[in-house]
Amino acid sequence: MDISLISMVLSQGKVQQEASMSVMKMAIGNVEQQGGAIQELMSTSDATTATYHASQPHLGGSIVLKV
Repeated sequence: MDISLISMVLSQGKVQQEASMSVMKMAIGNVEQQGGAIQELMSTSDATTATYHASQPHLGGSIVLKV
C-alpha cells in the first residue's frame, strides 16, 4: 500500500468530519434560536390572553351549541 495515499485518504476523512461537525453546530445554534423565539412568543401570547380575559371576563366561559 502507498503510505501517501493512506495519509491523503485519512486527511480527507478528517476534513469531512470537521465540516460535518461545523454544520451540525450551526444547525444546533439555529434550533436554539428558534426555541428561544418560540418561548418568547408563547410567553407574550399568555400575557396577551390574560390581559384580554381580564378586560372581557365574560367571553370564553361557555360554548353554545345548536343542533
